[in-house]
Amino acid sequence: MVSKTPRHVAVIMDGNGRWARQRGWPRSRGHLEGAKAVRQCVETCLELGIEYLTLYAFSTENWQRPKEEVDTLMGLLQRFLRDYTRDLAGRGVQVQAIGRLNELPRECQDQLEKAIAATAGNKQLTTILAVNYSGRTEIIDGVQRLAKEVASGKLRPDEIDTDLFSRFLYTHEWPDPDLLIRTSGEMRISNFLLWQVSYTEMYVTPKLWPDFSRQDLVDAVAEFNRRQRRYGGL
Repeated sequence: MVSKTPRHVAVIMDGNGRWARQRGWPRSRGHLEGAKAVRQCVETCLELGIEYLTLYAFSTENWQRPKEEVDTLMGLLQRFLRDYTRDLAGRGVQVQAIGRLNELPRECQDQLEKAIAATAGNKQLTTILAVNYSGRTEIIDGVQRLAKEVASGKLRPDEIDTDLFSRFLYTHEWPDPDLLIRTSGEMRISNFLLWQVSYTEMYVTPKLWPDFSRQDLVDAVAEFNRRQRRYGGL
């Protein structure tokens, strides 16, 4: 079988809280260690020649968590971008973000905008952060934009097909994921990229996200290469 690196890998980074609890530490420590795993994941993607990496960083449902934890997560996002953007820019990584970004704290929006601007044009790896993201919300937002085009007369209803609708999603600039990785052993996609993962290969590992290593990503890609993608055909 010919080995082929997936162009686009998406990751549901689950298990930070459990990782910390197992060690008797606060959940914030788990999120801190999770941020370190993000850096290693990005570096491994660069090494493997993966072109796109989408990371589920914060869902719209995560606002329901205790305020202290939400504040910790927002602070970690700002610190990660502030401390790591220069390194990413120097290594050819482009930072992008999807979600209802306008609902984030102003400081997070500013830090995201700085990271996106500082890495614009880089082509080695595009790292897409899903922040305040929900797959259902993305589809609703896309439908609303599409409906405005129809209402204005710019588009006829009978022109709408899957390719056209995809152009109204947050991810319209990038290919759909080839491989979706979920850590912590949970067998669900948790409202992540609902439209885009229709034919994506899934890889679930019991590893908690802070323990997800370079070798774990290599193993996931190796498993991807053992599969035959049929896209609904024979």
